[in-house]
Formats: sequence, structure tokens, C-alpha cells
Amino acid sequence: MATVATPTDKTTEKVEKKSPPVPDEKPDRKQRPRVDEKFKIFSGTANQPLADEVCHFLGMQRGQAQVIRFADGECYVQIQENVRGADVFVMQPTCRPVDEHLMELLLMIDALKRASARRITAVIPYFGYARQDRKDKPRSPISSKLVADLLTTAGAHRALIVDLHTPQLQGFFNIPVDHLFASPVLVDHFRKLALPNLTVVSPDAGGVERARFFAKKVDAALAIVDKRRVDVNVAEIMHVIGDVHGRTCLIIDDLIDTAGTLVKTAAALIENGATQVYACASHAVLSGPAVENIRNSVINEVVVTNTIPLTPAAEDATTDKGGKIKVLSIAGLIGRAIQANHEETSVSKLFV
Repeated sequence: MATVATPTDKTTEKVEKKSPPVPDEKPDRKQRPRVDEKFKIFSGTANQPLADEVCHFLGMQRGQAQVIRFADGECYVQIQENVRGADVFVMQPTCRPVDEHLMELLLMIDALKRASARRITAVIPYFGYARQDRKDKPRSPISSKLVADLLTTAGAHRALIVDLHTPQLQGFFNIPVDHLFASPVLVDHFRKLALPNLTVVSPDAGGVERARFFAKKVDAALAIVDKRRVDVNVAEIMHVIGDVHGRTCLIIDDLIDTAGTLVKTAAALIENGATQVYACASHAVLSGPAVENIRNSVINEVVVTNTIPLTPAAEDATTDKGGKIKVLSIAGLIGRAIQANHEETSVSKLFV
């Protein structure tokens, strides 16, 4: 017969369970370190610091890849870890030197395809050739369409791009495109500045939609500068549409190249009675005399993001070194977009 053991002492010891103290303030949520071997991020040589920031945000290491050049300049790529069946993201802005970085991106995508990656997403913080989106002269190419086709042919399954020159460029791709805007980062910065009597200014008619969206988010008025381009990288400012007298003006554009248009726009605003002028753009291309133009202009500050690494001259002109250029990081925005793509959730929440 089975017996049931009973305690000899009827007194039981009570164990008090203590819950951990609740902090007064909720700490910032950090991404947990990832151990998903089927989720990888690689980068070309164009902007590795941004790729490392994105990987740090997501709690993972950047994928190992070798990118070298032969004596004649020919590019060679080798993926140095297993990617079979993986969801892979390749980060590479096609910035200066544009053709070399574009070729790196194409070769990395092809290498990943031949290594049996399950899905390849081209993450392009800055899409070169975007301004060549139509035949503006006889017998000229539509270069941005060609680049989109090259990415698809190389093996990209989808693309993630920040601030295209025109949103219609998404139609050039035969693969899904997630078009992110740097506006959340820029809007947050200027909200904190709380500039008085703010008017958001579009430097040309093509950027009105971008400026109107920005003005709505910062609760500001809107103005437009009528611009006529007389040659490549040469613009002539005509007149200001809207009241800017006695107001703080914020010029917003997608990129700053030689800064010629930007400087002339700022001068036109001051001539029309603006008290001070700020400027912001997603992509700091800053070619040729751009930094010198900004340094000698009436602009108080130019705010850009780190989609493109700054040139040495631009680095010396940052606000940290007494200059007029301030750089904001877009790594968190890109990181959240990559995470949403990998987890197949909506990216709509990333728009302001």
C-alpha cells in the first residue's frame, strides 16, 4: 500500500516575494542584441560609419565583406560569411565617386544572389543619377531609369531609398520601393529650435510639396522662390512668392550640390525683408565651391543628414568647429525601416 508523506512540523515558513522597485521614469527602450543568423546587413565603402550606426541601433554586427580594387581600378567583391537563405540588406549611397560606388553596390548584390541569399534589399540613403529623370534635351538618356534597371538585373528584390529627387522615380523600379523621408529627423530638430515667425521656403516650384508638408508639421507659413535654371548647376533667382518681411525663413530642399541656388535664394529672402535664414536638406553633396559659398553667405545655419559622408572641407565647416553646417544622424530612421522590412510590418509609422 502506498503511503503519503506528511510534514512532521505543522508550522510552515512563509517566503515573502519581493517585486523589483519600479523606477520613477521609464528608461529609453533599446534594441535587444540580435542572434538571427538569417538577418544580415552588409555595406560597401561609400558610408560605412552610417552602416555601423544602423547595426548598433539594431543590436547586430555588420556583415563581413571584402571590397578591393585592382591596379587598373577594377572592383572585386567577396562576401566572407554564409548568407544562404538569409534576408540581406546592402547599404550603399551612390555618392562621390558615383560610378565606383554604384558598381560596388551592383557587384555586392550579384555576389549575394550567387551565394543563395533568400532576399536582397538595396538600402540606398542617397540615390545618384536621380536628377536625370527625363529627357530635357534631345538625344539625352534617362539615367535614373537605367540605374533602376541595373539594380533589378543585378538581383535586388526590393529597394529602400531616402528622399528621392522626385517621388515619381519609384515608378522607374520594377521591384517594390520603400521611399523614406528625412523629414522626421529634420522636423524634430527645428521644433526644438522654436524659431520665431517661421516661414518655410521652397527654392523652386518642384519642391513646393516637400516644403508644404514640412510647413504643416512645424506650424509655419509657406513661401516659394521662382527660379530659372540657365545652365547645369547655374540658377538665376527671379522673385519671392509670399510674405517673408520680418520673418525667419527656413529653406528646405532634398540636396545641396554646389550651394549656388541655396545662397542666391537666401540673398533674395534677405532682400525681401527676412530677418534671418536657415536651410536644411537631406543630402549634403556639397560639390566644388559649396562649402565656401555657404561660409560666405547670409545663412545662419545649414542642417543636413548623414546619408552622405561629408568631404574634409565640409567637416571643417561643421558647427562643432565653428562653421555653419550641422549634421543630424538618420541611422535610427533607416534602422527602423530595415527592421520593419525584415519583420514584414508596416513602415507607415516612420513618416511624420
